[in-house]
Amino acid sequence: MTTGILKPSAHRGDTRAFSLVAIAAILWLIAYSQLENFAQWLTYALLRLEPETHLADSVEFFLADVPKILLLLSGTIFGVTILRTFFSAERARQLLGGKRQGIGNLLAAMLGIITPFCSCSAVPLFIGFVESGIPLGVTFSFLMASPMVNEVALVMLFGLFGWQVAVMYAGAGVAIAITAGWVIGALGLEKYVEDFVWKLGVGAGVDESRNLTWTDRIERGGSAVKEIVAWVWLYVVIGIAFGAGIHGYVPENFLAEILGPRNPLAVIAAVLVGIPLYSNAAGVMPVVSALMEKGAGLGTVLAFMMAVVGLSLPEMIILRRVLKWELIAIFIGVMAVGIIAIGILFNLVS
Repeated sequence: MTTGILKPSAHRGDTRAFSLVAIAAILWLIAYSQLENFAQWLTYALLRLEPETHLADSVEFFLADVPKILLLLSGTIFGVTILRTFFSAERARQLLGGKRQGIGNLLAAMLGIITPFCSCSAVPLFIGFVESGIPLGVTFSFLMASPMVNEVALVMLFGLFGWQVAVMYAGAGVAIAITAGWVIGALGLEKYVEDFVWKLGVGAGVDESRNLTWTDRIERGGSAVKEIVAWVWLYVVIGIAFGAGIHGYVPENFLAEILGPRNPLAVIAAVLVGIPLYSNAAGVMPVVSALMEKGAGLGTVLAFMMAVVGLSLPEMIILRRVLKWELIAIFIGVMAVGIIAIGILFNLVS
């Protein structure tokens, strides 16, 4: 019987584990804070590339984002795994799963809004949700809402265009996440999830979660980092390399011409152009502002922004490690249709 009192040896082990985590966290923060400077030094001092050229912009972007995404990936996996050791699969199913899938999609989308998420955390979050017994459609509602509707986007939209636009953006993102997740769940696409995902365990337990020491939880977090990073690092590098090319060589004026008011298919073009681009909400905001200044419709701009942050090709490449191409294609198609519909609607009413 567990008394709830740690033995001296267990207490010493937890203290040592906390000390190691604290040291690792400090080193992580130092490394993360110096990524931009390090990338600039490599690009301009070591490689001696000419500043303000397409090649230099692409190389600097790549050299900064590869370690950035891998650091974020490692930190996310570690944190998610430790959090999951406190919750059983049954509790997760009660919250987001079960027969009430529509409610699950709504809760997942709302949870996604307040949960920091980026491409790097797609794999560990997906594995954690599926392993906990949460339906596939509910999982996708979370994966869609989290990158699309985030605090950076809302604050910047509020500052640039007012609270009405920010609220419209948030409502559209939640609506797309709920609807698209429900559609994916209704189609029964579990067979297109890679087989190893259903067999993988990354540290959560049903009956033992209350009995784990902090040393146990931290060890599981470290093991999960090693396992998942080993599986996905190549996909991360490939995705960022593609995004770096887009970042350096696709001019802003080209986007403004395609997505401008003279193009009757601007919303569809916005989604098609936005999918291969690689950026977060903060990175795409200057382009959004420029498009608005050139007369692009509100729906077109919001569709472009949602496609960039919610359907980025690098994220799809990363997700390929756990999803088969058929499911990725369906995911892109369903979400793209929803974004296009929202964009057209907003252009009509704005």
